Amino acid sequence: MIPDLSDKTNALVLSYMGIRRAIGVSGFLLPIVLGPVGWLFFGIDFQDNISSYYHTGLRDVFVGTMCSIGVFLFCYRGYDRIESWTANLGCVSALGVALFPLDPNSDPLYQRSLVGYLHSISGGVFFLTLATYSLFHFPSSKSTNREMEPHESERNFVYRSSGLVILLSMAAMGAYLFLISPEWKRTLNEYNFLFWMEWIAVWAFASAWLTKGRTIIADIAVDLMAIPHQLLIKRGK
Repeated sequence: MIPDLSDKTNALVLSYMGIRRAIGVSGFLLPIVLGPVGWLFFGIDFQDNISSYYHTGLRDVFVGTMCSIGVFLFCYRGYDRIESWTANLGCVSALGVALFPLDPNSDPLYQRSLVGYLHSISGGVFFLTLATYSLFHFPSSKSTNREMEPHESERNFVYRSSGLVILLSMAAMGAYLFLISPEWKRTLNEYNFLFWMEWIAVWAFASAWLTKGRTIIADIAVDLMAIPHQLLIKRGK
């Protein structure tokens, strides 16, 4: 509970925190369950990318998680119309990733069906939406309609770093798809390059949402980040 707020307002705050945590936890667990858990417990080899798990025994995990993230984003309402529309776009793109599967054994850039292309477009929009949240919606501002959080500068660093990591991961995937030669693609495919880049991007967005959701682990990490700054302030007094 947050002091000085009505019970109704506290309930709304806790509900928003719950949505943020649910999105963050879903993103954090998805690549773990699909990759290492799928390999260790279900004998499913690491796939070229996360979307390829649609064509494995872990299809329900992939589709269910993406649909859940989409529903959570639909339920999430920001502080203004732009943020709400960002959430709606994230919802549509997450559902597009889940419901329009990538063609099996295919390069995301060259699909054999319209459904496959819709998946690739949805995936790009989904990551851009999450980067927008980390770079623009989550960092605190002087606007009065933004919530106050402890250690704002450290939290803003987490948000913006997460957004930057998402964009860098997308740039690496774009270079893989559009710039490098087929020989290099085959080499990188042996190491599941796209899968690891997507894992990094997904964990980056998960860290931002877990931090915004004030999860215990995220708050501890932010508190540790704030220690050097607090020590400098004490020495300056």
